[in-house]
Amino acid sequence: MAITTAASRLGTSAYSDASPVELRSNWSQADAKAVIRAVYRQVLGNDYIMESERLKSAESLFTNGSISVREFVRAVAKSELYKNKFFSSNFQTRVIELNYKHLLGRAPYDESEVVYHLDLYENQGFEADIDSYIDSMEYQENFGENIVPYYRGFNTQIGQKTVGFTRMFRLYRGYANSDRSQIEGNTVRLATELGQNAASSVVGPSGANEGWAYRASKAGVTPSKALGGTVPFGSTSRKAYRIEIAGIGANGASSYPSVRRSNKALIVPFEELSATLQRINRSGGKVANITPASL
Repeated sequence: MAITTAASRLGTSAYSDASPVELRSNWSQADAKAVIRAVYRQVLGNDYIMESERLKSAESLFTNGSISVREFVRAVAKSELYKNKFFSSNFQTRVIELNYKHLLGRAPYDESEVVYHLDLYENQGFEADIDSYIDSMEYQENFGENIVPYYRGFNTQIGQKTVGFTRMFRLYRGYANSDRSQIEGNTVRLATELGQNAASSVVGPSGANEGWAYRASKAGVTPSKALGGTVPFGSTSRKAYRIEIAGIGANGASSYPSVRRSNKALIVPFEELSATLQRINRSGGKVANITPASL
C-alpha cells in the first residue's frame, strides 16, 4: 500500500511495500551481510561508503554474534566515520535532525526535543547524546535488539504525532538521495517550524516537474506584489491568497530542465485568483501551494 497517492513523486514508493530488515534467530552469514548493508545505508543517510571506511572490527563482532544489531547501529553512530560525515560539518541543530532521522527513523516533533539534546550534548558530550537515542524506550519499542532502524516517520502508528509525517518530508529527499548531497546543503531544515510549533510543508525531491520543487524564501517574507502590480487592498474584496510557484521561467517559459528552477510567491486578491492561475499556467509555472493571506 502506497504511503501517499503521490508516493512516486515524493520518493517514498521504495518504502511502500518494504519490510523492516531484521536479523532472525536462524540467521546466516548472508543475512548478517544484508543487515550490515542496511545499517550503513540507514545510519549514514544513504551516503556512499568506501571499502576503506568500513568498520571492520565492528562488522566482525557482529558477524560472529558477539553484538546485536542495536549495538552495531551504536558502533556506526559513534564512529569517526559518522562524525566526519555529519557531526563536524553541520550546525548542532542540524546534527540533531539527522540523529532523529538516522537512529529513530523520524523527524523531531517539537522544539523541546531539540533543546533536550542540545543540553545533553553540551553537558555530557557526543557519545552520551547518541546513547540517548539508542537506549530510549522509543528505540526499544520500535526496533528492539535485532531490527535495523527505518523511516517509520511516514507510517501511522501508536505514539507517532501527526505533525511528524510532514516534517519527515523536510528531512527525506528521495531514495536515491543522500544526507550530504541535498540542494539545501547543511542548513537546518526544521528550525522555523519547530520554533513556531507549526506544521511543515510537504516538499518533494529535487527534479520533480509537477510543482513539488518550491522552496520558501530564506528571509521568511511574502512579497507584496502580484505579478508586478501592487495588491489592490481597497478593491471589491479583502480576501486574498498566497500562491507559491515552482518552475516559472524568467522569459515566460518553463525553466526545467534547461536552467535552474525559479521559485516565487505572490499575494493575489480573490477576484484575480482565477486569471492569475491561468497566466501562471501559460508561463510554464507549476503551482505548489495556495493558502489564504491576511491583508
